[in-house]
Amino acid sequence: MRALQITAVNEFSVVDVPAPVPAAGEALVSLRAAALNHRDVWIKLGQYPGLEFPIRPGSDGAGVVGALGAGAEGSWLGREVIINPSFDWGPSERANGEQFTILGRPRAGTLAEQITVPVGQLAAKPAYLSWHEAAALPLGGLTAYRALFARAQLKPGERVLVTGIGGGVALFALQFAVAHGAEVWVTSSSAEKIARAVALGAKGGVDYTQAGWGKNLAAQVPGGFFDVIVDSAGGEGFEQLIDLAGPGARIVFFGATRGNPPVLPSRKIFWRQISLLGTTMGSPADWSAMVEFVGRHRIKPVLSEIFPLARAAEAFALMERGGQFGKIVVTM
Repeated sequence: MRALQITAVNEFSVVDVPAPVPAAGEALVSLRAAALNHRDVWIKLGQYPGLEFPIRPGSDGAGVVGALGAGAEGSWLGREVIINPSFDWGPSERANGEQFTILGRPRAGTLAEQITVPVGQLAAKPAYLSWHEAAALPLGGLTAYRALFARAQLKPGERVLVTGIGGGVALFALQFAVAHGAEVWVTSSSAEKIARAVALGAKGGVDYTQAGWGKNLAAQVPGGFFDVIVDSAGGEGFEQLIDLAGPGARIVFFGATRGNPPVLPSRKIFWRQISLLGTTMGSPADWSAMVEFVGRHRIKPVLSEIFPLARAAEAFALMERGGQFGKIVVTM
């Protein structure tokens, strides 16, 4: 079969590799489409400790079950499925355990024509989604769902700020919060991306590259505060998020692409009783709840561009320069 393989830092190609064989309890999925995440780019750039090459990345995928290993539930054979990329979460809903991993490292990922995974990682593909849309859902949808509902405990009618709109998780957070009856605002460095977010249900947004963007945003919303803030950047802008957080607000974050905040204003945090909530991926219960929520609200992932596997280098380049609005999909 054909698969994308990273052989060293910043070196990868699409090559022929042996087709996988499902072990006991596993399913062989013939993938129709996969989708990129920043995680795949960071692996390519060598930004994880202990990388052992070659690596087959990819955490998002959708396809058809073509074979089953011994003891696997036979009803999965021939079904259209999406794959839960969160492996070995552990026994607690509060946090992932020590054995937790994400599909695509160390386990071979979805940027290939076929993959084997335990049948417990499968869910039925929502019938109303195309293969491209279904492949775009798993990692971003799961991360956004846990952030909003398991961690921030979002309630209808609350005001939400989603930073860095355009990325997959941020767009899912926007779509999920709007579907739940929240009022959503966004930040971006692009006026076009803010306008597209408004078309998806956001009330408005500001350019975070402009000086005083936090005060400008506060002036646009009644009371000047947010109940829930979803962030993946960190960095210097985090202090402005504290200023935008209202009494009892929850700031939930799943990344630090701009580094650690240089200042953490403790007095503002404790005086307003603000909660800072870290989150990563999601549990099996979060996965099941996310798939049900998406189907009930008929949510469709936002797609940016679609590339065949042979042009995967172009897909990676697009993500590395941050030019996407929505998920970048790779077809098999």
